Amino acid sequence: MAASSRAQVLRLYRALLRESQRFSGYNYRTYAIRRIRDAFRENKNVADSAKIEELLKKAKANLEVIQRQVTIDQLYSTEKLVIESPGNT
Repeated sequence: MAASSRAQVLRLYRALLRESQRFSGYNYRTYAIRRIRDAFRENKNVADSAKIEELLKKAKANLEVIQRQVTIDQLYSTEKLVIESPGNT
C-alpha cells in the first residue's frame, strides 16, 4: 500500500471512530465502533489498489451515513442507560 493511501485510510478510520463517538445512545455508539474496527481489521491485508479504492468509497459513504444518523440522534435524545452512569465507566 502506498504511503499516501495508507495515510488516507488511517484518516478515514479516525474520522469514522470520532464521528461514532458522537452517538448519544450507548448501544448505537458501541455497535458502530465495533463494526468499524472489525471491518478495518478484516481488510487490513488487502493489497489490490482497486479493492482498496472500492473499500475507501464504501467507508466514505458509511461516514456520511453515520454523520446523518448522529444528527438525527441528537435531535431525538433520550435518557442515558444505567450502564452509562458515571460510576459504571
